[in-house]
Amino acid sequence: MLAYIARRILLMIPTLFGIMLISFAIVQFAPGGPVERIIAQLQGQDSGATSRISGGGGDFSGGQSTTGGGVSDQSSSRYRGAQGLDPQFIKQLETQFGFDKPAPERFFKMLWDYARFDFGKSYFRDISVLQLIGEKLPVSISLGLWMTLLSYAISIPLGIRKAVKDGSSFDVWTSGVVIVGYAIPGFLFAILLIVLFAGGSFWQIFPLRGLTSENWAQLSLGGKILDYLWHITLPIIAMALGAFATSTLLTKNSFLDEIRKQYVITARMKGLSERQVLYGHVFRNAMLIVIAGFPGAFIGAFFAGALLIETIFSLDGLGLLSFESIVNRDYPVVFANLYIFSLVGLAVNLLSDLTYTWIDPRIDFETREV
Repeated sequence: MLAYIARRILLMIPTLFGIMLISFAIVQFAPGGPVERIIAQLQGQDSGATSRISGGGGDFSGGQSTTGGGVSDQSSSRYRGAQGLDPQFIKQLETQFGFDKPAPERFFKMLWDYARFDFGKSYFRDISVLQLIGEKLPVSISLGLWMTLLSYAISIPLGIRKAVKDGSSFDVWTSGVVIVGYAIPGFLFAILLIVLFAGGSFWQIFPLRGLTSENWAQLSLGGKILDYLWHITLPIIAMALGAFATSTLLTKNSFLDEIRKQYVITARMKGLSERQVLYGHVFRNAMLIVIAGFPGAFIGAFFAGALLIETIFSLDGLGLLSFESIVNRDYPVVFANLYIFSLVGLAVNLLSDLTYTWIDPRIDFETREV
């Protein structure tokens, strides 16, 4: 098993390299950039992200910031709105953002810095990227963890029950509820919850903003826990809707496949009770495919799935941070998020494979090629 783990860890290196290389190359041809934003601010026209005239100018790297083409006396002509500005000032901006170095040099410097977890500072917030991510992390952890736990805690028992009662009226009406839940976008359901329970038009039971109240620091331990749960209720319900539907159907179908196999028939013929057959024999095999979907569900909720929910409920997490950084061309934050998200995703996938062997010792990755 140690050899398998070592091979998987070594494979993470070229995977991360490919992800960062493709993303870096795409950014080189993306319109807009930090220099354009500074120019727009000077012209009083800043709208978050500005456009670049020359398509191949390039933009960022890591650490000390790095992107763009070389410096020349014609620098100002390459940026929209820069006409009339001192070319030397434009050169200083390019140097400040690291755009005065060739793209290969910037890329490999970024990789070297990231290998040491040196992500530099945000272009526009005057704060280190790690500190900025650390400030937003508690919100995303809360959303991702609670959403995943809630959806699995409900969907696994429900999916098992639906498999046992396959074709019954219980299975039919719960399938209808699950399908409707899957079809409703999470952000629309979030708006409905606000209208109903957050003072929109009916009751004002739950708060609308943040994870805690303003007086949270003065509350007792029990009060802090209740206040936190009070704030997180509506966002988690809105996020869990789609994941709950997907994992329920996945659990049901997985159990149905196992229930129809020969070893289940044999176990029943030996006189085992239905509960012994279901949880002693079927459960271990049926849960493998459910566990396989756990990393994707968790990573999706933790990093990407909460953007609209964070916006609607005014939760300042990683999803909103990533979106704002892309819009504002804050490339140190963009690339750091991408690197960290990819690394964590690869690590969680490895952990999922190791969980396979814990649930079913018959699985042996050592005898298989990676």
